Amino acid sequence: MNAKALELAARRGALVERIANQRALLAQQAAGVERLCAGGDALRHGLDWLKQHPVAVGAAACALVLTRPRRAWRWAKRGLFLWRGWRSMRSWLPAGRP
Repeated sequence: MNAKALELAARRGALVERIANQRALLAQQAAGVERLCAGGDALRHGLDWLKQHPVAVGAAACALVLTRPRRAWRWAKRGLFLWRGWRSMRSWLPAGRP
């Protein structure tokens, strides 16, 4: 091999090592964000399940109303409050967001 090829190989090796160190550092620093994202993913998955199984949600609501009417009324008021808040907040979001 000539000197230029050896120099390029050495530079490439140094860059590959540097990239590996940067990836390791990024993975270490992103550990906290990964936990937050996992929680958000779990919430999204739960909401998707609720949307796909409306009969189960209705049955649970009926069971709650039949067994604990006061508690059901309290949760209905809270739900209405949250729904109204979400509707008003959606008007502030940019048009492309859900």
